[in-house]
Amino acid sequence: MFLVLSVLNFRVADLALSQSFGPQDPGQTEAFQRKAGFAAVTESSFAGIIAVAIQAFLGLLGVIFLVLMITAGYKWMTASGNEEKMTEAKETIWRAVIGLIITVSAYAITYFVFNSLNWFGGGGGAQGGSPRYP
Repeated sequence: MFLVLSVLNFRVADLALSQSFGPQDPGQTEAFQRKAGFAAVTESSFAGIIAVAIQAFLGLLGVIFLVLMITAGYKWMTASGNEEKMTEAKETIWRAVIGLIITVSAYAITYFVFNSLNWFGGGGGAQGGSPRYP
């Protein structure tokens, strides 16, 4: 009975707190960005497609890192004192961490280059992050 009442209580609280606090007109944010000189990246633009592809690729690499860490940890825990299996698991963990560091570094470099070239509508270039005026 307590569980049912708890679930119903959370459902009522969810309905009460589901009001929107943002601007009521969805075009208001876009109008503000245009007036301020920032170009909004849309999913159909070339830059938007590249951004979505990079995000999907990095998400896939994160999943691969997680799977490698779990399998290496499982190998290490089930090694039963076998030094060869433990060494193999440690090497897998080490390689996964190095791969993650390389991936995060590549993302940081790509983000910096795209932001400084002003491709994705962000600031940068000689303006030092100032908005672009029409």
